[in-house]
Amino acid sequence: MENVEKLILIRFGEIHLKGQNRPYFENMLQRRIREAVAFYEGARVSRHDGRYFVRGAEHNPEVIEKICRVFGVHSVCPAVQMPKDSFEDICEMACELMKDEKGSFKVHARRSDKRYPMGSPEIAAKVGEAVLNANENLHVDIKNPDTRLEVEIRDKAFLYSKVYMARGGMPVGSNGKAYVLLSGGIDSPVAAYMTAKRGVHIDAVHFDSPPYTSARSRQKVIDLAKLLTDYCGSIRLHIVPFTEIQQEIYEKCPDEELTILMRRSMMRIAQAIAIEGNGTALVTGESIGQVASQTLESLASTNDVCALPVIRPLICFDKSEIMEVARDIGTYETSILPYEDCCTVFVPRHPKTHPKIEDVRKSEENVDFAALEARAMEQATFMDLHLGDSHEVEQY
Repeated sequence: MENVEKLILIRFGEIHLKGQNRPYFENMLQRRIREAVAFYEGARVSRHDGRYFVRGAEHNPEVIEKICRVFGVHSVCPAVQMPKDSFEDICEMACELMKDEKGSFKVHARRSDKRYPMGSPEIAAKVGEAVLNANENLHVDIKNPDTRLEVEIRDKAFLYSKVYMARGGMPVGSNGKAYVLLSGGIDSPVAAYMTAKRGVHIDAVHFDSPPYTSARSRQKVIDLAKLLTDYCGSIRLHIVPFTEIQQEIYEKCPDEELTILMRRSMMRIAQAIAIEGNGTALVTGESIGQVASQTLESLASTNDVCALPVIRPLICFDKSEIMEVARDIGTYETSILPYEDCCTVFVPRHPKTHPKIEDVRKSEENVDFAALEARAMEQATFMDLHLGDSHEVEQY
């Protein structure tokens, strides 16, 4: 058969619900798919008739995997494109695609071209008959088939039998920009992932406390940010020195308020960085009651210093649910590497779980936070991490 091409057919999901601004989301998603497949020389992305197509990469498994991680994509199908004029050729291709299959199957046809002389039920029945006659190891099961052969009649005919479910959500960058407070733990990378899934571009702020935290601890956070780029796209990681602030709090403030005072300072710094970078929200990995600084009273005390909204995607998750997502997205093994972060170095013996905002504010009068935080921001550094960068985790 002539003019037969292997390509990757991509279907999107939630964008279907958009109204007059749907083209904005479609164009954004096309850019994100292009970024995901840019590593493969010759891959070309196009959009037509409610579908995206990647040509020039055939059915490369790595390309398919990368596309499945693009937020906004519903499913990915390694497909065959061919002329629709000869129905005999379509049946022959269907038989070729199904020649190695066993068990039950079903043919599902979709006729977008209403001028085509056969309706969808007739296409499905005739293609199914041809496949059944060609492969004695198959039988028809309409309700629960082992294999589902799709035949789409559009400007051309598209056939595929494998569908890889993608991450769904909305294209990154379509819903603004937020800054995640990224520690080396399990929770904050998951929070970043979940926020990005709603179309929010993510940059990150990490607080570093040398010499109490090591270079390995810092590298661990960099590795986590690298892993997140597969889903979130490019991330600017800001690294803020926090040792001086912690020492001042430790020496001049009540021991039981150490954690909440550090947390308030972090939020002020992260907010200042976000505003400077045109961010409109902060993101944390907090979950109600998981630790002392995450009781409702503690969260209220933290919110007290924030003008920007604080997104907490994990707020009602338990730890096992968070760990399950971390394993799924590939951050868990890096998160559990045993290197201290700045939040675990200065841990009070008996942290206050129900702080009163007025008491915390009064304790802050003992420290010149404005000067300390300004100095920390001046000394902060950043690095840009991009989709396609090496994701090899440092070996310690």
